[in-house]
Amino acid sequence: MNNEDTNFKNWILTSAICGLLACINYTLISIPVLAFPKLLTYVLAFSFGPLLSVASMGLYQILKQQNKTVSLQIATVFNVLAGMIVTLMLVVQSSIREYATIYKNQIVENSEKEMFNWIFKEVNSVQLGLDVSWDIFISIGTFLFALNMFSHPQFGKIFSFSGMIIAPFLLVFNLLTFPVPPADAGLIDFGPFVGLWYLVVSVQVFRIWKWQP
Repeated sequence: MNNEDTNFKNWILTSAICGLLACINYTLISIPVLAFPKLLTYVLAFSFGPLLSVASMGLYQILKQQNKTVSLQIATVFNVLAGMIVTLMLVVQSSIREYATIYKNQIVENSEKEMFNWIFKEVNSVQLGLDVSWDIFISIGTFLFALNMFSHPQFGKIFSFSGMIIAPFLLVFNLLTFPVPPADAGLIDFGPFVGLWYLVVSVQVFRIWKWQP
């Protein structure tokens, strides 16, 4: 096995590991009833974006072996940017909540509480805007990745069609309810469905790694 083959196999394994860890982190931070120590919560949340970005770069390495298309390159760039934006969102979100908790505990009078609630809604809209921004990039990136899986022998039509169906729903529902998140507007949040798709993709990537000589 030459260095190029070794590098390719390492990329596959890295993509599989990062993809699975990203899906686990996404699930853990998305379940409100789960309570972790603060430091662990930050590690889970803040590592999700970088893991997604690296997993997407590995997926590019796999798919380009079949056909190195412009849409595949765009998908990779968009997913890497999505990983960056979701990290910004989660850091800003955590910072807002930490400061809000500190200030709220110092409030005594009702008039101050009303003012606090108004200010919090205004400030919180920043992370809500970042949330939609990340959904835009991950939706488009996911759709294009799925498109490039259509003729790939180890992914094929099922992976392709399912991704190309789910991703537009995530984007459209976020735009329909903007700036309110779809779940808060009484619609379905397709984020978990996209997450489930990436989980299955990550498992398949791990299988591809095992198939390598």
